Amino acid sequence: MNAFSARTGTTWCLLAFSCLAFLGCQNGPAPVQDDPTKVPITTSSEEARDKYLDGRELLEKLRATDAREHYKEAVALDPDFGMAQLAMATTAPTANEFWESLGAAVASADKLSEAERHTILAFDAGARGDVAAQKEHLDRLVESYPEDERALNALGQYHFGRQEWDLAIEHYERAASINPDFSQIYNQLGYARRFLRDYDGAEAAFLKYIDLIPGEPNPHDSYAELLMKLGRFEESIEHYEKALELDPRFIASYVGIGNNQIFMGRGDEARETFAKLMDVARNDGEKRQALLWSAASYVHEGRTDEALGVLSERHEIAKATSDFPAMAGDLVLEGMVLLEAGRIDEAWDRFQGAIKRMDVSDSPQDNKDNFRRNHLYREARIAIARGDLQTAEDRAATYGEQIQEHGILFEQWLHHELLGLIAMARGDHATAVEQLTQANVQNPRVLYLTALANDGKGDKEQARETCERAANFNGLSFNYAYVRASAQEMLAGS
Repeated sequence: MNAFSARTGTTWCLLAFSCLAFLGCQNGPAPVQDDPTKVPITTSSEEARDKYLDGRELLEKLRATDAREHYKEAVALDPDFGMAQLAMATTAPTANEFWESLGAAVASADKLSEAERHTILAFDAGARGDVAAQKEHLDRLVESYPEDERALNALGQYHFGRQEWDLAIEHYERAASINPDFSQIYNQLGYARRFLRDYDGAEAAFLKYIDLIPGEPNPHDSYAELLMKLGRFEESIEHYEKALELDPRFIASYVGIGNNQIFMGRGDEARETFAKLMDVARNDGEKRQALLWSAASYVHEGRTDEALGVLSERHEIAKATSDFPAMAGDLVLEGMVLLEAGRIDEAWDRFQGAIKRMDVSDSPQDNKDNFRRNHLYREARIAIARGDLQTAEDRAATYGEQIQEHGILFEQWLHHELLGLIAMARGDHATAVEQLTQANVQNPRVLYLTALANDGKGDKEQARETCERAANFNGLSFNYAYVRASAQEMLAGS
């Protein structure tokens, strides 16, 4: 598992595993600085500092639920411990808890050092979709502490999230040269190289990761994910099982085993695995993960109603705690499942319900605005499905105008995807290929659409190459469930 897997679909995960604490307290407790080249930690309680460091060590090993218990103790000892509050946000199992903790961190920022303030505000900017501010704060952190491996890792994570793999690797390698024993770096290097399809380099990084912390589950989990990608499903399961031997509650490994089973055509076994995950889940977030992947297993099999039943259970968990942002996200996902199944009116009802849930939530206004802006994408998708291409073009044009000022890569990808879909619907396959290749090429659904566009264009060789990537994506992506069977059928007939 990498730093992004734990918070799929969110912008605030960009710094989730790079929590730092920094120098120069202005009006409060003095920072503790063991090494002048490393960022210090500012808190009024030495015991709180120790708890924070214990949590950070666990979080950097991707054991977020365990880490959270230490952060809770740190905050209880020092409620103004801004970096501990930020860490509480990064490990929050629900959206409500995330925003509550992030708000507390931001409220403390002016009482802390300049560097701590940059860290908190960078994270907050990422959460709110202000990419330019996020990058500015991160750059200033690295300028202040160029020899701190965690600062470099944070900037590397920013580039990783934007699929700027070479820049991410550059920062990870700098961090590794400073501290060769900083294990998390090798995890991120492995994923970055995997996305570049440098599978030998990825394997070397993951094996180094295992060598550094052999008693931890995540190195085996990450290596297992690479083996899954390569289609070595049985070997992948062996390493996931090794991770669970080390920690029977390591949630990601249940997810990995279940997905391997899906890809091997053993959906019933996969659902049994996800039921085991449900049994060991310690909080609502982990329970919702189990249900998410169980639903995906049904979508892979074309069993839409069963998938919706499971997603409804997932929705009820959020509803029980009035977690309106999570409820809104659930309805969007249900809508997408229905849309992919051709049940357009039902999908539209879900999308409309999602807007209502977000509007009554306590989310910051920036996030409500972002959610409503991206509703334009969903409106355009509905219009395309109904054959109303004029409305689709109008919504896509409005969406393009609104996203321009924000510079959020994910939204830019969605815009290109819309333009590609509209072009394909009009029979302009050359334009469709041009647009879809500028969408998210790590999305298996986009890869499949690109294959269809290339085929319509008459480029059979490129169509087959892209279709093969979609058919054999072998990754932890809900979108893969929509297209895997169709892509494999297309590949077999090419």
